Amino acid sequence: MKEFHNILKYAKPYTKSLIFAFLCLALTSLINLVLPLIVRNMINAVVVLKNHEVLDGLAWDLIIIIGFQAAFAVTHNYIFGFVGHRMTTDFRIEFFSHIQSLSLRFFQERRVGEILSRMSNDISVIQNALVSIPVALLRQSITLLGALAIILHLNWKLTGLILLILPPLMIFARVFGRRLKVFSEKLQDQLAQAVVVLEEVMSSIKIVKSFTREPYERDRFQEKIETAFERAVDKLKISAFFGPFILGLTFLVSALLIWYGGYQVMHGATTPGELAAFFLYALIIAGPIGTFVRLYTQIQEARDAIQRVYEILDTQPIIQNPENPVPLENITGSIQFENVSFGYQDTGVIHDVSFDVLPGQTVALVGPSGAGKSTIIKLLLRFFDPNSGTIRLDGHDIRTLDRKSFLSQIGLVPQETLLFGGTVRENILYGKLDATEAELEEAAQKANAHEFITNMEKGYDTIVGEKGTKLSGGERQRIAIARAILKDPKILVLDEATSSLDNRSESLIKEGLETLMAHRTTFIVAHRLSTIHKADQIIVLDKGCIVETGQHENLMNNKGLYHTLYTMKMLDPTVHEGSGL
Repeated sequence: MKEFHNILKYAKPYTKSLIFAFLCLALTSLINLVLPLIVRNMINAVVVLKNHEVLDGLAWDLIIIIGFQAAFAVTHNYIFGFVGHRMTTDFRIEFFSHIQSLSLRFFQERRVGEILSRMSNDISVIQNALVSIPVALLRQSITLLGALAIILHLNWKLTGLILLILPPLMIFARVFGRRLKVFSEKLQDQLAQAVVVLEEVMSSIKIVKSFTREPYERDRFQEKIETAFERAVDKLKISAFFGPFILGLTFLVSALLIWYGGYQVMHGATTPGELAAFFLYALIIAGPIGTFVRLYTQIQEARDAIQRVYEILDTQPIIQNPENPVPLENITGSIQFENVSFGYQDTGVIHDVSFDVLPGQTVALVGPSGAGKSTIIKLLLRFFDPNSGTIRLDGHDIRTLDRKSFLSQIGLVPQETLLFGGTVRENILYGKLDATEAELEEAAQKANAHEFITNMEKGYDTIVGEKGTKLSGGERQRIAIARAILKDPKILVLDEATSSLDNRSESLIKEGLETLMAHRTTFIVAHRLSTIHKADQIIVLDKGCIVETGQHENLMNNKGLYHTLYTMKMLDPTVHEGSGL
């Protein structure tokens, strides 16, 4: 019940509707219990009384009662269905919001396919539980208890035969329910692994096709899904045996009841109508017993699904807003790194890094691959917090700042430009959702994106495709830059922002970048030398430490690491851009 209590809290806003629905459900179940009594009286009216007027009256009573039952059933079915779907929708929204609040470390340690499986498969299991289990439990409980009370009153001897079978049946159901729980857990886990493979292939379809690895990926997916099939068959063996077993047991008990009941009718101990009503109630009782066994399995599956989902929901964001956050309004853009060290688990990435950036300065971070350039940017954006040391913005420790207002001051153009699958307009407006058409076009013009956008058939309403695959790398990058321009941040981060551009594309946005960088504190992580020649400060990193700082000419004169990397770049044009500056 602890697991279900976590979910049932989502029903609180709909308490009044649920109470009314449960009332309708109770009335429906009670009417079901009355129907066999009317059938008993109708049979007796024919066989014993032989009175057509009584029969006609009972028929009209039956029609009216069935009408009320149908009205109550429709009402509670709709309300329970609506509330169940509404609760699941609220739950999905909270799950999605929580996922977004988690740190990058969480996503580095979890595979996207696993998260998608939790959102789709597990929450679907929970939804089924929310809609069906409470309704079925109440309906079948009323039906079972009511029917038992009535048949006990009608014929206690025949009732005794039924009660003899209940204890072993409950023990049997519990044993098989536990077995089903184990197989259900294995099945859901295996399906999650299959979804992981599917997500990886879909997100890397270009790599798959370029290496012609379709057969390999098919075999990999087939292995996971075939294992899931085996787990499903294991579960099916249990459930397939249980149904016929219950059915056979039901026929056996029915045969005993018919034999003994017929003996009572022949000796005048009961009437034919009462015996028929008893059999109807016995069949009614068989329904809840079988349903309870099925519900037990569903409850186990839902409990396991809830546990898996709450394993993620109980994960707390490593980076949280402070209790009394300092709001940011007008900032100058000065940045200080004070003895900052950071590492993942036991691996250090940057060590005792300190530097100051004045408002409006352009700072370039350079160094070999793995030197810690991107890590400094992640710390600046507060994707992670330092293990030690302090990062300050305008003198404030960024851990004390309101995270939303802090990040609203920073514009990021990342190395890997992934656009959303909507239109060009939607992707640029991501920088400022309420921007006017004039502001949108001005940002595109500054990024030199307006011309190629207007040349497309639908212009700004052109669909860019999944992750922007319908556009070239240079076009995607210019849209990302336009998005950053539209945000109009005080601090700009260009994480290798021109790495995807050819020479012509780079020259097209160079002027726009210079305009964008004016009067803004700018951090550049770049391999292309033309983007950092004019930097006010170049910070050279190696193995997580700052080894040199200065401007281009000074660093060249020092004959240090910067000079070495620069010389390698200039003398050997075949050196890959990711290997040096």
